[in-house]
Amino acid sequence: MEQLRVLELYSGIGGMHYALTESSVPAEVVAAVDVNTTANEIYKHNFPNTLLLPKTIEGMTLNDFNKLDFDMILMSPPCQPFTRIGLQGDVSDPRTKSFLYILELLPRLNKLPRFILLENVKGFETSSARDALIKTLKECEYSFQELMVSPTSILEGFPKTSSSDATGTPTISNTHSASLSSNMSDNKDIIYKLETAQDLERKRSQNSEESIRRLQDFLEEEGQETDMDHYLLPPKTLLRYAMLMDIVSPTCRRSVCFTKGYGHYVEGTGSVLQSCSDVELESVFKSLEGLSEEEKLKQLSRLKLRYFTPREIANLMGFPPHFTFPPNISIKQQYRVLGNSLNVHVVAKLISLLVS
Repeated sequence: MEQLRVLELYSGIGGMHYALTESSVPAEVVAAVDVNTTANEIYKHNFPNTLLLPKTIEGMTLNDFNKLDFDMILMSPPCQPFTRIGLQGDVSDPRTKSFLYILELLPRLNKLPRFILLENVKGFETSSARDALIKTLKECEYSFQELMVSPTSILEGFPKTSSSDATGTPTISNTHSASLSSNMSDNKDIIYKLETAQDLERKRSQNSEESIRRLQDFLEEEGQETDMDHYLLPPKTLLRYAMLMDIVSPTCRRSVCFTKGYGHYVEGTGSVLQSCSDVELESVFKSLEGLSEEEKLKQLSRLKLRYFTPREIANLMGFPPHFTFPPNISIKQQYRVLGNSLNVHVVAKLISLLVS
């Protein structure tokens, strides 16, 4: 197969680029496009030889696109208009404007790309933006396939139903970040920590799936350059949000999805790690009732709860060891750009599927 010329839209920190490399498909990224200055700095740090266009997609003309002469588009448009915990503004959200612009330009290109891969979150598949995409693909006479993929599923082997039906099939994938998210059960019989028997059983089931790697495989080793004490949850956060946190241990095989608010907001932004394995989580939470705040803090502190480091989240998302951040990028900025990125391993599988 001849080398493909790839256009990477909404390039972010380079998740699609790393996925393309991992897929082993002969290809060259001829241009990456993103407007986020922090993400662009990180992208350039890791891909210094790739043409990076720091501009809005709407700022590119039809002629600009034609000059790039690309065979494949990889893109991950903003997910906020479609995410289940957002406002779900869909096509009325200004952040969807650039995607609709791409759809408007696609039929007018001098040469249609052979392959298109689009990644987004669960919720996109029921959106008007998705309907507009399908309409455009049909008008351009593409064959296409839509897949709903969890990162954990690729560790067990790709579903047989996911085989591509034609060369040049644009793949629309709904997949994001790390592992399975946790929802409150309708069962109101709380066991401890606001969790029901159904919640606990679901987590036990996920953690018993031996085909999935343990979190400890993705953690930084103690004693490396990173000071883990820096990531311990502050006392105020422990006291205020302990009951709402999704707490995992190194031996777990699950986590909730890490979002751009991780490390700043607590609820629903990602799991926290119990780094002291000698203390039983359930016994600590069952002992809190009736205690003073000082005593509660003392008990909770025994767990040594900490945030995952940006490097650990990057590991969970499939970024290679040589992916690094420039030294001037703050921890908060690292969390934000990782939360906006994607799972490299999943997209690599999809790219391979797309061209096979």
